Amino acid sequence: MKDFGKRVKRIDKRHRKLANGYVASVNHDGLIVAKVRRSGPRFPWKGVALCFVAFFIFKGFLLVQLGEATFNDRVEKLQSGTVVEQAGAYAMSADPLTKWIAGQISSLIR
Repeated sequence: MKDFGKRVKRIDKRHRKLANGYVASVNHDGLIVAKVRRSGPRFPWKGVALCFVAFFIFKGFLLVQLGEATFNDRVEKLQSGTVVEQAGAYAMSADPLTKWIAGQISSLIR
């Protein structure tokens, strides 16, 4: 009788979890199984990736608009500043990806 009580508890627990949301998936043998939808906060990887892409496009746009000499002069001014400004200079330095994006933007503009 103990085993039956454990089984009923397990089934009730699964039923409560499935009531909060589930995803139906098909096993390799064709059986459709309801799996509990994962709840809780997830890390927004797409948002982070979108921010990085937007940041590099912004850097490329600045490089095109200011010109490479002016852009590098402003980054050098940041390098001689406070720790926060130095971190900004490191982030804003013209890396190969930024130069490539600037080339693509300049070919679209002109």
